[in-house]
Amino acid sequence: MKTRDKIVLASLELFNEQGERTITTNHIAAHLGISPGNLYYHFRNKEDIIRSIFSQYEEHLESGFQPYRDGPVTVELLIGYFDAMFYTMWQFRFMYANLADILARDEALKSRYLKAQQKVLERCGHVLEQLCADGFLTIEQDKIRDLADTIKMIVSSWIGYQLTQSSIASITKANLYEGLLRVLLIFRGYATPSSLETFTRLESHYVLLARAA
Repeated sequence: MKTRDKIVLASLELFNEQGERTITTNHIAAHLGISPGNLYYHFRNKEDIIRSIFSQYEEHLESGFQPYRDGPVTVELLIGYFDAMFYTMWQFRFMYANLADILARDEALKSRYLKAQQKVLERCGHVLEQLCADGFLTIEQDKIRDLADTIKMIVSSWIGYQLTQSSIASITKANLYEGLLRVLLIFRGYATPSSLETFTRLESHYVLLARAA
């Protein structure tokens, strides 16, 4: 692995485990056993590293939340979407935990974030439209975008909510599975009679994962 990639990987690990606010470039260099000068050869500062991590975030959003193609709606299809949601929240949890501060420090990154979220909103809306067309959900057409935005809001704010509304010091996988179950709760409210069994199976699946986490 190239030094630049090692720096990004180590930074993501440290940010997630110890919080982005507490980690400096010196901490990252020491963790890797390289000199600060070697790190600065690849990145100008911590914000530069965060931008590279954000590129990974953008790539995952692009690949993980595409509307499904022709084919039946199955439990496996929906698990794919929810697993992608979980992975995003877990892999980039430092960012969700301190999002307002990170974006306030970097206007260029904030612009990228807003564009990425707009794309997510559009793709989420398309998925909901497809699920309605396939008789899986019942949502008024003019409410689909609002529902997509509500789901996005829960995902974006869940980690911050957990950290401020409970005594936990750090986020666990079980915390994130609880967030997925809240999103599932919303879906159940729009489920058609024929799709309720599928959502029950989904709920059982993630309850078991939460207990095992």
